[in-house]
Formats: sequence, structure tokens, C-alpha cells
Amino acid sequence: MTRTEDFEELRPLLFSIAYRILGSVSEAEDAVQETWLRYAASPTRPTSTKAFLSAVVTRVSIDVLRSARVRREEYVGQWLPEPLLTDPYEDPERSAELADSLSMAALLLLERLSPLERAVFVLREVFGFGFPEVASAVGRSEAACRQLAVRARRHMDAGRPRFEADRREREELAARFFEALREGDVEGLRELLAADVQLVGDGGGKVPQLARDIIGADKVARLLASVFPSVVRIGVEFEQREVNGQPGAVLRDRDHRVLNTFTLDVLDGRIQMIRSVSNPDKLAHVGPVADAWALSREFKQALRPRTDRRR
Repeated sequence: MTRTEDFEELRPLLFSIAYRILGSVSEAEDAVQETWLRYAASPTRPTSTKAFLSAVVTRVSIDVLRSARVRREEYVGQWLPEPLLTDPYEDPERSAELADSLSMAALLLLERLSPLERAVFVLREVFGFGFPEVASAVGRSEAACRQLAVRARRHMDAGRPRFEADRREREELAARFFEALREGDVEGLRELLAADVQLVGDGGGKVPQLARDIIGADKVARLLASVFPSVVRIGVEFEQREVNGQPGAVLRDRDHRVLNTFTLDVLDGRIQMIRSVSNPDKLAHVGPVADAWALSREFKQALRPRTDRRR
């Protein structure tokens, strides 16, 4: 196989490693591209291409994460990972670990780890790399990596999210949720929400967004029911999709441009958390991005009484 063929065969794995370390599709793609450039420039072929490329993409991702953390501390409002509709890497033997580590909740937990802890956890716990490979990738001894892995696992286990195990039940609940959302059915929404449900939005200060998190089934149901029927009337469509391995949706305007994404955390037959990502910088990989400000003006116009609109 040529170098290009070797690399393309491993690209899904490399992206999946980088995305879990960085929580960003665009940064993960850049890390994979930088890995290719370093591989192409290497004068010799490595004994194990997988080990070599995995180590390179990990080191690149650690460097990117260290600088990204400064930017995230200055981020306007709630920071959420960039939504991922499809994980390109599949491994039946580690499907549970891959799915669990992809959720927004898990990625936010990973944010609490140091860059080295995060990289070690991703390589060891998610992708099943041996400690010799992990040590080589992060430039630490095997003993140090074992300690990093223990600390990372302890942090992750303490806050690890639990989700509804039955995928069909989650999807059916999500379908009922989005139908109630379209209809503005307060009672229908309320019965699907946990008592302490949270609605969290990430607009990055670049689009209209929630001023604060909304907490509680009644408040969340009333807010959603008051907004979304009017949004549907101005042409916004709900495309029910799995987002970061959890039930969710992509909202698009009448020209099929992306407005935002929703993800739902489901446990015990109720929705525990609703996360909305509308920052346009985080949606470009999903498709052409809608003009949220123009839609906001149209939405406000639609809400005005007809007498006001005739003046």
C-alpha cells in the first residue's frame, strides 16, 4: 500500500481520537491534516503505521487543546462541543466505549481533565491502546501513564452520565418530544421532561441565544411551547437525527440551511438535559449555515399583532 492508502485507511480512527481529545470537528480535522503532513514528510516508513499516526495525531491534539483552553475560558456564554452527526470510526469490539465517549455529557466531563489525562483516557479507555503505545504517544513513561489513567478514570466515573439503554425507546421519546415541540403542546412536553430538566444553549455571542440556562420542567416546557410553533410557521424544519450518539435533531430554515442542533439526554423515560448549539462557527461542517439574525427578525415580526403589522 502507498502512504496515501495507509493514511486514508486510518483517517477515521485518527479523526475520532482527535475529536474526543478536542471536542471540535474543525480542530480535529486540522489535527488530522497536520498528521498527514508530518507523515508525508517523514523520511522513513514506520514499523507500525497505526501506532505512528495515532501518536502524531495525539500529540498535535494535545498542543491544540492547550491553546484552545485559553480561548474557551474567554468564550461568551456556555461552551459546548461541536456537534457530530456521524462517528466515522467503527469497532464492534469497542462499540460501547465509542458510543459512551461521544456524548456531549462525556465530552464535557473530559473538559475537566488535563490535556495529558484526557489523551491517556481516550487512547486507553476508549480505543483500547496498550500502555506502551499510550506512553509513546504522549511522551511519558508507562508508569506515569498508568497513574494518569487512574486519575482520569476516577474523575470520569464520578460524573459519568447514564443514558436510557434501549435505543428504540430513546428514539420514540425523542419523536414524541419534537412532535410536541412543533405543536406547542405544553402538557405533552412537560410529561416528557424530568422535574429538574435543564435547557442549555451555546450561541457563542454570535446569534440570538438564551441569557441563562432554563431549569425545571414547567419553565422549559412553557418556553419551548411559546417559541417553536411560530418558528415552524416561518419555515423552520426539524430533521430528527442522532447527534453525538444521542437522540437529537438538526433545525434548518426554509432554504435547508442549518440553524442549530439539539441533543437530548434521556434517563428513566424522561429527558434530563437539552443542549442546543447555534454558534455558526460550530455548524459549518453540518451544512450551509442559516442567518439566525434574519430569522430572529422574521420571528419577531410574525409574533406582532396584525394591527401593528398594518401600521
